[in-house]
Amino acid sequence: MLSKLLSYISEDIAIDLGTANSLVYVRGRGIVLTEPSVVAVNKKTGQVLAIGNEAKRMVGRTPAYIVATRPLVSGVISDFEVTEQMLRYFIEKAQKRKFFLTPGPRVIIGIPWGVTEVEKRAVVDAAKNAGAREVFLVEEPMAAAIGARLPVQNPGGNFIVDIGGGTTEIAIISLGGIVLAKSLRVAGDKLNEDIIQFAQSEYKLLIGERTAEKAKIEIGSAYPLKEKKQFPIRGRNLITGLPEEVLVSDEDIRKALEKSVKQIVVEIKTAIEETPPELLADIMVSGIQLVGGGSLLKGLDILLKKETKIPVKTIEDPMTAVVRGAGMILESIDQLKEVLVETEYLEPPK
Repeated sequence: MLSKLLSYISEDIAIDLGTANSLVYVRGRGIVLTEPSVVAVNKKTGQVLAIGNEAKRMVGRTPAYIVATRPLVSGVISDFEVTEQMLRYFIEKAQKRKFFLTPGPRVIIGIPWGVTEVEKRAVVDAAKNAGAREVFLVEEPMAAAIGARLPVQNPGGNFIVDIGGGTTEIAIISLGGIVLAKSLRVAGDKLNEDIIQFAQSEYKLLIGERTAEKAKIEIGSAYPLKEKKQFPIRGRNLITGLPEEVLVSDEDIRKALEKSVKQIVVEIKTAIEETPPELLADIMVSGIQLVGGGSLLKGLDILLKKETKIPVKTIEDPMTAVVRGAGMILESIDQLKEVLVETEYLEPPK
Protein backbone atom coordinates (compact mmCIF):
# COMPACT_ATOMS: atom_id res chain seq x y z
CA MET A 1 0.00 0.00 0.00
CA LEU A 2 2.81 2.40 0.94
CA SER A 3 4.68 1.54 -2.28
CA LYS A 4 1.56 2.39 -4.36
CA LEU A 5 1.08 5.67 -2.49
CA LEU A 6 4.73 6.66 -3.04
CA SER A 7 4.41 5.80 -6.74
CA TYR A 8 1.35 8.05 -6.99
CA ILE A 9 3.02 11.00 -5.26
CA SER A 10 6.31 10.71 -7.17
CA GLU A 11 6.57 10.47 -10.94
CA ASP A 12 8.17 7.17 -11.96
CA ILE A 13 10.67 7.46 -14.78
CA ALA A 14 12.21 5.27 -17.51
CA ILE A 15 15.58 6.32 -18.95
CA ASP A 16 17.39 5.19 -22.08
CA LEU A 17 20.90 6.14 -20.97
CA GLY A 18 22.62 6.13 -24.35
CA THR A 19 26.21 6.80 -25.40
CA ALA A 20 25.11 9.57 -27.78
CA ASN A 21 21.63 10.57 -26.57
CA SER A 22 19.52 10.01 -23.46
CA LEU A 23 15.72 9.85 -23.50
CA VAL A 24 13.40 10.11 -20.51
CA TYR A 25 9.86 8.72 -20.19
CA VAL A 26 7.56 9.71 -17.32
CA ARG A 27 4.74 7.36 -16.31
CA GLY A 28 1.41 8.69 -17.54
CA ARG A 29 3.03 11.43 -19.66
CA GLY A 30 5.21 9.63 -22.21
CA ILE A 31 8.60 10.79 -23.54
CA VAL A 32 9.35 14.19 -22.04
CA LEU A 33 13.07 14.61 -22.73
CA THR A 34 15.55 13.83 -25.50
CA GLU A 35 19.00 15.31 -25.01
CA PRO A 36 22.61 14.46 -25.94
CA SER A 37 24.58 12.52 -23.30
CA VAL A 38 27.13 15.33 -23.11
CA VAL A 39 28.40 17.23 -20.08
CA ALA A 40 30.60 20.37 -20.17
CA VAL A 41 33.08 20.45 -17.27
CA ASN A 42 35.46 23.19 -16.12
CA LYS A 43 38.71 21.26 -15.61
CA LYS A 44 40.15 23.99 -13.38
CA THR A 45 37.35 23.83 -10.81
CA GLY A 46 35.71 20.49 -11.61
CA GLN A 47 32.38 22.33 -11.91
CA VAL A 48 29.72 21.08 -14.36
CA LEU A 49 28.82 24.04 -16.58
CA ALA A 50 26.19 22.55 -18.89
CA ILE A 51 24.40 19.27 -19.63
CA GLY A 52 22.58 17.96 -22.70
CA ASN A 53 21.73 20.30 -25.58
CA GLU A 54 23.58 23.26 -24.10
CA ALA A 55 26.73 21.17 -23.56
CA LYS A 56 26.62 19.74 -27.10
CA ARG A 57 26.57 23.25 -28.54
CA MET A 58 29.92 23.79 -26.78
CA VAL A 59 31.66 20.80 -28.46
CA GLY A 60 34.75 22.04 -30.32
CA ARG A 61 34.01 25.66 -29.35
CA THR A 62 35.38 25.96 -25.81
CA PRO A 63 38.63 27.17 -24.19
CA ALA A 64 41.12 24.39 -23.39
CA TYR A 65 40.09 24.22 -19.72
CA ILE A 66 36.39 23.61 -20.55
CA VAL A 67 35.83 20.07 -21.84
CA ALA A 68 32.58 18.84 -23.33
CA THR A 69 32.67 15.14 -22.52
CA ARG A 70 30.51 12.03 -22.78
CA PRO A 71 30.42 10.20 -19.43
CA LEU A 72 29.31 6.95 -21.09
CA VAL A 73 31.43 4.83 -23.42
CA SER A 74 29.61 2.06 -25.35
CA GLY A 75 26.64 2.51 -23.02
CA VAL A 76 28.77 1.90 -19.91
CA ILE A 77 29.63 4.54 -17.28
CA SER A 78 33.21 5.77 -17.67
CA ASP A 79 32.92 8.79 -15.35
CA PHE A 80 30.76 8.00 -12.32
CA GLU A 81 30.48 11.50 -10.80
CA VAL A 82 29.64 13.22 -14.09
CA THR A 83 27.06 10.52 -14.94
CA GLU A 84 25.47 11.04 -11.53
CA GLN A 85 25.12 14.77 -12.17
CA MET A 86 23.73 14.12 -15.65
CA LEU A 87 21.13 11.69 -14.23
CA ARG A 88 20.15 14.19 -11.53
CA TYR A 89 19.64 16.84 -14.23
CA PHE A 90 17.42 14.49 -16.28
CA ILE A 91 15.38 13.33 -13.28
CA GLU A 92 14.80 16.86 -11.96
CA LYS A 93 13.98 18.28 -15.39
CA ALA A 94 11.51 15.46 -16.15
CA GLN A 95 9.51 15.77 -12.94
CA LYS A 96 6.58 18.16 -12.71
CA ARG A 97 5.55 17.50 -9.13
CA LYS A 98 7.97 19.16 -6.76
CA PHE A 99 6.10 19.19 -3.49
CA PHE A 100 8.01 19.51 -0.24
CA LEU A 101 9.28 16.07 0.88
CA THR A 102 8.14 14.43 -2.40
CA PRO A 103 9.75 10.96 -2.51
CA GLY A 104 12.21 10.22 -5.28
CA PRO A 105 10.87 8.34 -8.30
CA ARG A 106 11.18 4.69 -9.16
CA VAL A 107 13.50 4.55 -12.17
CA ILE A 108 13.97 1.91 -14.89
CA ILE A 109 17.21 2.29 -16.86
CA GLY A 110 18.16 0.53 -20.10
CA ILE A 111 21.64 -1.05 -20.08
CA PRO A 112 23.59 -2.79 -22.87
CA TRP A 113 23.45 -6.57 -23.00
CA GLY A 114 26.36 -8.37 -21.36
CA VAL A 115 27.56 -5.67 -18.96
CA THR A 116 29.31 -6.86 -15.79
CA GLU A 117 27.89 -6.85 -12.26
CA VAL A 118 30.23 -3.96 -11.41
CA GLU A 119 28.93 -1.93 -14.38
CA LYS A 120 25.30 -2.67 -13.40
CA ARG A 121 26.05 -1.60 -9.84
CA ALA A 122 27.57 1.66 -11.09
CA VAL A 123 24.33 2.52 -12.95
CA VAL A 124 22.17 1.73 -9.89
CA ASP A 125 24.39 3.70 -7.50
CA ALA A 126 24.57 6.70 -9.85
CA ALA A 127 20.75 6.77 -10.19
CA LYS A 128 20.19 6.42 -6.42
CA ASN A 129 22.70 9.18 -5.69
CA ALA A 130 20.87 11.31 -8.28
CA GLY A 131 17.61 11.01 -6.31
CA ALA A 132 15.93 7.76 -7.40
CA ARG A 133 13.96 5.91 -4.70
CA GLU A 134 14.25 2.51 -6.39
CA VAL A 135 16.21 1.51 -9.49
CA PHE A 136 15.50 -1.35 -11.90
CA LEU A 137 17.51 -2.37 -14.96
CA VAL A 138 16.38 -3.74 -18.30
CA GLU A 139 18.63 -4.90 -21.12
CA GLU A 140 18.32 -2.58 -24.11
CA PRO A 141 17.49 -5.29 -26.71
CA MET A 142 14.59 -6.46 -24.51
CA ALA A 143 13.33 -2.89 -23.97
CA ALA A 144 13.68 -2.20 -27.71
CA ALA A 145 11.69 -5.34 -28.59
CA ILE A 146 8.90 -4.32 -26.19
CA GLY A 147 9.01 -0.78 -27.62
CA ALA A 148 8.68 -2.29 -31.11
CA ARG A 149 5.58 -4.14 -29.77
CA LEU A 150 7.02 -7.58 -30.49
CA PRO A 151 5.33 -10.50 -28.64
CA VAL A 152 8.36 -11.09 -26.39
CA GLN A 153 6.45 -13.20 -23.84
CA ASN A 154 5.18 -15.68 -26.45
CA PRO A 155 7.02 -18.92 -27.34
CA GLY A 156 8.24 -17.62 -30.70
CA GLY A 157 11.43 -16.10 -32.08
CA ASN A 158 11.85 -12.32 -32.15
CA PHE A 159 15.00 -10.96 -33.82
CA ILE A 160 15.97 -7.41 -32.81
CA VAL A 161 18.97 -5.35 -33.94
CA ASP A 162 19.54 -2.13 -31.96
CA ILE A 163 22.14 0.13 -33.60
CA GLY A 164 22.81 2.93 -31.15
CA GLY A 165 25.62 5.46 -30.72
CA GLY A 166 28.23 3.26 -29.04
CA THR A 167 27.07 -0.32 -29.59
CA THR A 168 25.08 -2.55 -31.91
CA GLU A 169 23.01 -5.02 -29.88
CA ILE A 170 21.72 -8.14 -31.61
CA ALA A 171 19.27 -10.40 -29.76
CA ILE A 172 16.92 -13.33 -30.23
CA ILE A 173 14.06 -13.11 -27.71
CA SER A 174 11.49 -15.72 -26.73
CA LEU A 175 9.29 -16.37 -23.65
CA GLY A 176 10.29 -13.11 -21.98
CA GLY A 177 14.02 -13.85 -22.11
CA ILE A 178 17.05 -13.33 -24.32
CA VAL A 179 17.92 -16.68 -25.93
CA LEU A 180 21.01 -15.44 -27.74
CA ALA A 181 22.65 -12.01 -27.90
CA LYS A 182 25.70 -10.28 -29.29
CA SER A 183 27.10 -6.83 -28.61
CA LEU A 184 29.37 -5.10 -31.11
CA ARG A 185 31.21 -1.83 -30.47
CA VAL A 186 30.51 -0.66 -33.99
CA ALA A 187 27.59 1.76 -34.27
CA GLY A 188 26.76 5.41 -34.98
CA ASP A 189 29.89 6.92 -33.39
CA LYS A 190 32.16 4.51 -35.30
CA LEU A 191 30.44 5.49 -38.57
CA ASN A 192 31.17 9.15 -37.80
CA GLU A 193 34.84 8.28 -37.15
CA ASP A 194 34.97 6.42 -40.48
CA ILE A 195 33.86 9.58 -42.31
CA ILE A 196 36.44 11.70 -40.43
CA GLN A 197 39.21 9.22 -41.37
CA PHE A 198 38.02 9.11 -44.98
CA ALA A 199 38.12 12.92 -45.29
CA GLN A 200 41.67 12.95 -43.91
CA SER A 201 43.05 10.16 -46.10
CA GLU A 202 41.18 11.01 -49.30
CA TYR A 203 41.07 14.82 -49.23
CA LYS A 204 43.65 15.73 -46.53
CA LEU A 205 40.77 17.53 -44.83
CA LEU A 206 40.34 17.68 -41.05
CA ILE A 207 36.63 17.77 -40.16
CA GLY A 208 34.77 17.64 -36.84
CA GLU A 209 32.39 15.00 -35.52
CA ARG A 210 29.31 17.16 -36.09
CA THR A 211 30.22 17.66 -39.77
CA ALA A 212 30.78 13.91 -40.17
CA GLU A 213 27.42 13.15 -38.55
CA LYS A 214 25.64 15.63 -40.84
CA ALA A 215 27.21 13.98 -43.91
CA LYS A 216 26.15 10.53 -42.62
CA ILE A 217 22.55 11.66 -42.05
CA GLU A 218 22.24 13.57 -45.34
CA ILE A 219 23.88 11.20 -47.84
CA GLY A 220 25.17 8.18 -45.90
CA SER A 221 23.98 4.78 -47.15
CA ALA A 222 24.72 1.07 -46.90
CA TYR A 223 23.35 0.25 -50.35
CA PRO A 224 23.49 2.23 -53.64
CA LEU A 225 20.83 4.94 -53.77
CA LYS A 226 18.39 5.41 -56.65
CA GLU A 227 19.42 9.07 -56.95
CA LYS A 228 23.00 10.31 -56.65
CA LYS A 229 23.52 12.77 -53.80
CA GLN A 230 26.25 15.24 -52.82
CA PHE A 231 27.08 17.08 -49.62
CA PRO A 232 29.62 19.87 -48.87
CA ILE A 233 32.00 19.11 -45.99
CA ARG A 234 34.02 21.98 -44.55
CA GLY A 235 37.21 21.73 -42.53
CA ARG A 236 40.93 22.55 -42.45
CA ASN A 237 43.28 21.41 -45.17
CA LEU A 238 46.05 19.48 -43.42
CA ILE A 239 48.67 20.56 -45.99
CA THR A 240 47.95 24.28 -46.34
CA GLY A 241 46.39 24.79 -42.90
CA LEU A 242 43.65 26.85 -44.54
CA PRO A 243 39.86 26.32 -44.51
CA GLU A 244 38.47 24.34 -47.42
CA GLU A 245 35.17 22.96 -48.68
CA VAL A 246 34.93 19.64 -50.54
CA LEU A 247 31.85 18.22 -52.24
CA VAL A 248 31.49 14.50 -51.42
CA SER A 249 29.08 12.03 -53.02
CA ASP A 250 26.92 9.31 -51.48
CA GLU A 251 29.31 6.81 -53.10
CA ASP A 252 32.25 8.37 -51.20
CA ILE A 253 30.45 8.10 -47.86
CA ARG A 254 29.29 4.55 -48.64
CA LYS A 255 32.92 3.62 -49.32
CA ALA A 256 33.94 5.22 -46.01
CA LEU A 257 31.31 3.25 -44.06
CA GLU A 258 31.75 -0.04 -45.92
CA LYS A 259 34.06 -1.81 -43.45
CA SER A 260 31.97 -0.98 -40.35
CA VAL A 261 28.68 -1.84 -42.07
CA LYS A 262 30.18 -5.18 -43.12
CA GLN A 263 31.12 -5.92 -39.47
CA ILE A 264 27.49 -5.38 -38.42
CA VAL A 265 26.24 -7.62 -41.25
CA VAL A 266 28.72 -10.39 -40.37
CA GLU A 267 27.68 -10.29 -36.69
CA ILE A 268 23.98 -10.53 -37.63
CA LYS A 269 24.72 -13.50 -39.93
CA THR A 270 26.67 -15.19 -37.11
CA ALA A 271 23.69 -14.73 -34.77
CA ILE A 272 21.42 -16.32 -37.41
CA GLU A 273 23.79 -19.31 -37.70
CA GLU A 274 23.66 -19.82 -33.91
CA THR A 275 19.86 -19.46 -33.58
CA PRO A 276 17.95 -22.68 -32.70
CA PRO A 277 16.11 -24.01 -35.82
CA GLU A 278 12.59 -23.67 -34.38
CA LEU A 279 13.14 -20.01 -33.52
CA LEU A 280 14.76 -19.39 -36.90
CA ALA A 281 11.64 -20.76 -38.58
CA ASP A 282 9.60 -18.11 -36.70
CA ILE A 283 12.08 -15.36 -37.60
CA MET A 284 11.90 -16.25 -41.31
CA VAL A 285 8.23 -15.21 -41.09
CA SER A 286 8.39 -12.33 -38.57
CA GLY A 287 11.69 -10.94 -39.91
CA ILE A 288 14.52 -8.88 -38.43
CA GLN A 289 13.45 -5.66 -36.66
CA LEU A 290 15.87 -2.71 -36.80
CA VAL A 291 15.83 -0.08 -34.04
CA GLY A 292 18.13 2.71 -32.83
CA GLY A 293 19.42 5.82 -34.60
CA GLY A 294 21.94 3.83 -36.65
CA SER A 295 19.13 1.85 -38.28
CA LEU A 296 18.16 5.04 -40.16
CA LEU A 297 21.24 4.63 -42.41
CA LYS A 298 19.73 4.57 -45.90
CA GLY A 299 19.56 1.18 -47.59
CA LEU A 300 20.66 -0.81 -44.51
CA ASP A 301 17.42 -2.82 -44.52
CA ILE A 302 17.85 -3.62 -48.23
CA LEU A 303 21.45 -4.76 -47.71
CA LEU A 304 20.53 -6.96 -44.73
CA LYS A 305 17.62 -8.56 -46.58
CA LYS A 306 19.92 -9.35 -49.50
CA GLU A 307 22.64 -10.79 -47.22
CA THR A 308 20.43 -12.80 -44.82
CA LYS A 309 17.50 -13.84 -47.07
CA ILE A 310 15.18 -12.82 -44.20
CA PRO A 311 12.62 -9.96 -44.28
CA VAL A 312 14.00 -6.80 -42.60
CA LYS A 313 11.97 -3.90 -41.23
CA THR A 314 13.03 -0.62 -39.63
CA ILE A 315 10.37 0.06 -37.00
CA GLU A 316 8.52 3.36 -36.81
CA ASP A 317 10.43 5.98 -34.79
CA PRO A 318 13.42 3.64 -34.14
CA MET A 319 15.35 6.15 -31.99
CA THR A 320 12.77 5.99 -29.19
CA ALA A 321 12.23 2.20 -29.14
CA VAL A 322 14.30 1.51 -25.99
CA VAL A 323 12.77 4.29 -23.88
CA ARG A 324 9.25 3.44 -25.12
CA GLY A 325 9.82 -0.19 -24.15
CA ALA A 326 11.18 0.79 -20.72
CA GLY A 327 8.16 3.08 -20.34
CA MET A 328 5.76 0.24 -21.21
CA ILE A 329 7.43 -1.89 -18.51
CA LEU A 330 6.99 1.02 -16.09
CA GLU A 331 3.26 1.27 -16.93
CA SER A 332 2.72 -2.51 -16.54
CA ILE A 333 5.47 -3.47 -14.12
CA ASP A 334 3.50 -6.35 -12.53
CA GLN A 335 2.91 -8.06 -15.89
CA LEU A 336 6.42 -7.40 -17.27
CA LYS A 337 8.63 -7.63 -14.16
CA GLU A 338 10.17 -10.89 -15.44
CA VAL A 339 11.99 -9.02 -18.21
CA LEU A 340 13.90 -6.87 -15.69
CA VAL A 341 17.52 -7.74 -14.93
CA GLU A 342 18.09 -9.71 -11.74
CA THR A 343 21.48 -9.40 -10.09
CA GLU A 344 22.96 -10.49 -6.80
CA TYR A 345 22.02 -7.15 -5.18
CA LEU A 346 18.92 -6.15 -7.19
CA GLU A 347 15.57 -7.92 -7.51
CA PRO A 348 12.53 -7.03 -9.65
CA PRO A 349 9.56 -5.54 -7.77
CA LYS A 350 7.34 -8.06 -5.99
